[in-house]
Amino acid sequence: MAIAKNTVCLWFDKDAEAAARFYAETFPNSSLNAIHRAPSDYPSGKAGDVLTVDFTVLGIPCIGLNGGTTFRHSEAFSFQIATDDQVETDRYWSAIVGNGGEESVCGWCKDRWGISWQITPRVLTEAMAAGGAEAKRAFEAMLDMKKIDVATIEAARRG
Repeated sequence: MAIAKNTVCLWFDKDAEAAARFYAETFPNSSLNAIHRAPSDYPSGKAGDVLTVDFTVLGIPCIGLNGGTTFRHSEAFSFQIATDDQVETDRYWSAIVGNGGEESVCGWCKDRWGISWQITPRVLTEAMAAGGAEAKRAFEAMLDMKKIDVATIEAARRG
């Protein structure tokens, strides 16, 4: 397997492998590609522990690093997933939140490892790109939501 020129590196306490397996099972065009074990003891682990995991999320190459508790995830980084309809929106939202994650607002949620996700129906993105009154109505409708409701956004777009 060729090494990607640019790879997202995600810091985990010790659960990079579990996170990568979850992402591979949840999203299409996703996979767990390789597990690399520590060749010797290190500050947050022992020789033989899973140190890094190579995986892909929706075609994006990632490395999960089991680095210990030094750093935590924040909303400053998120995966934004464009969905085509309510069924797809519900499926991803339920998978993330239902697997120990938590809801936030405006289409944002966190998985159980603290990674932030924006589950964003294309209808919302298209409304925002349209600008003007249509964007304003869709934006204001979104502000009252946790998971995005496609029908409500479509109604807001129409006025």
